[in-house]
Amino acid sequence: MANVIKLKKGLTVNLAGKAAQDISAARASKVYGLVPDAFWGMKPKVVVKEGDSVKAGDALFVDKLHPEVKFTSPVSGTVKAVERGERRKVLSVQVEADAEQKFVDFGKQDVQKMDGKAVKALLLESGLFGYLLQRPYAVTANPEDEPKGIFVSTIQDMPLAQDFDFVLRGQEQDFQRGIDALAKLAPVYVGVKAPMDVKNATVTVFQGKCPTGNVGVQINHVAPVNKGEVVWTMGAEEVIFVGRLLRTGRLDLTRTLAVAGSEIVAPKYVKALVGARIGDIVADNVKKDVKVRLIDGNPLTGLKVCEECFLGAHSTEVTAIPEGDTADEAFGWIMPRLKEFSVSHTYLSWLFGSKKEYKMDARIKGGERHMIMSGEYDSVFPMDIYPEQLVKAIIAGDIDRMEALGIYEVAPEDFAVAEFVDSSKVELQRIVREGLDMLRKENA
Repeated sequence: MANVIKLKKGLTVNLAGKAAQDISAARASKVYGLVPDAFWGMKPKVVVKEGDSVKAGDALFVDKLHPEVKFTSPVSGTVKAVERGERRKVLSVQVEADAEQKFVDFGKQDVQKMDGKAVKALLLESGLFGYLLQRPYAVTANPEDEPKGIFVSTIQDMPLAQDFDFVLRGQEQDFQRGIDALAKLAPVYVGVKAPMDVKNATVTVFQGKCPTGNVGVQINHVAPVNKGEVVWTMGAEEVIFVGRLLRTGRLDLTRTLAVAGSEIVAPKYVKALVGARIGDIVADNVKKDVKVRLIDGNPLTGLKVCEECFLGAHSTEVTAIPEGDTADEAFGWIMPRLKEFSVSHTYLSWLFGSKKEYKMDARIKGGERHMIMSGEYDSVFPMDIYPEQLVKAIIAGDIDRMEALGIYEVAPEDFAVAEFVDSSKVELQRIVREGLDMLRKENA
């Protein structure tokens, strides 16, 4: 019987435009792009040039520090461009897709006959190792490390997030096959919102509000990360990628994305490849009568994108909300605000409870102010960490205090809800990212 952990702290942000459980195929993109920034913490070295022909599963770039970690093309075709930005930073490697797809044959595998070395070699060669993340630092995993565990969260509870229980339907065997493979590398821990039959893993049921589904929250309550220890994490749908690879011998990076938000005409699920154009994923499904913010991901942790941008490697949803820069609100906060969400009881909308859906825009509604120790973060932060003190230590650059306050356990996404409720408008996720990068550089 699975262990049950109930968490009281958190916040339910119920946004309008949840994806209906209806799946359709996205419009095929002519060009796909793999974005190095989606694989945080690695330095890309491009191994193809414009005009090269590649198959789905061929490497487009590798990690300079660990060349055995490959990042592979989601499609076959011709390398159209290596897009670079300032100081020749690689922004994307773009492939013009063939009409008929060709795949690298990695060979069908019986995971029961494989050992950890063989599983790691297959993940490295296929490019799926790059989808493993590590704590501390919340960066792409280092193949030289020996993790004390691999954590997988099947709970998606950020606003407008993908419902993994729906995505899993019909793919249960591939998910189990992926778990079996990961279990060859280290003990596997799976977080679920209801009891689930998963073999070769320790299953824990988590009950609570957002961000209970964050894998960092689950690590904190199951096996906290101490200095000198390493754990790996992998997205639940990416575990399915591993299972598909073992079953078919082909790299198939097809995701079932939630296309959601108040500015989507018909919120639904869409099947699309990693690296597809955002415009093809939301084709003819975005409202035209208002200025819209497209987000690669969910509204709390995602990135602002345009229709010409490419779907990030770890993204499980594409959302659209109003930009809000043309809003005109007479009398401001004095009005009753029955349609506005409020964490406090400032607006009368709190009388409707957490089930009411709200249409929120992208405005911050105020500039950055002095950080006030108000307890706001702690009320929505379900980890055994003092978030306000940790953020102050990062801002001060106090590495010893950062370590003492548990920075090795956190990732920027763990502070997304705290950032949402912060009346000081401090960019907590950016600050935590900078702190993790500072610590990683210091310990290198």
